[in-house]
Amino acid sequence: MQLQRLLSYTRKAVDEYDMIQDGDHIAVGISGGKDSLTLLYALHGLRRFYPKKFELSAITVDLGFEDFDLSPIQSLCNEMQVPYRIVKSEIYDIL
Repeated sequence: MQLQRLLSYTRKAVDEYDMIQDGDHIAVGISGGKDSLTLLYALHGLRRFYPKKFELSAITVDLGFEDFDLSPIQSLCNEMQVPYRIVKSEIYDIL
């Protein structure tokens, strides 16, 4: 999908459902999959021209699984200048 089309669909949904108000802070839960990363990318693009100003951040719950490398997500967030937070959990130990 082209970026302009993605941004058009995103803006249409945001406007139609009145999802964003001036001053909102939107935290996007990032799993590392294409859906959550596409949402982050779309909101990042929308933020550049949307008339209502909002903050954007990303968050991942680290489930504790081995070989789950979050550095590519950190790099992407740094590149987009989106604050990124990793929340450690003990879910793996419980399972």
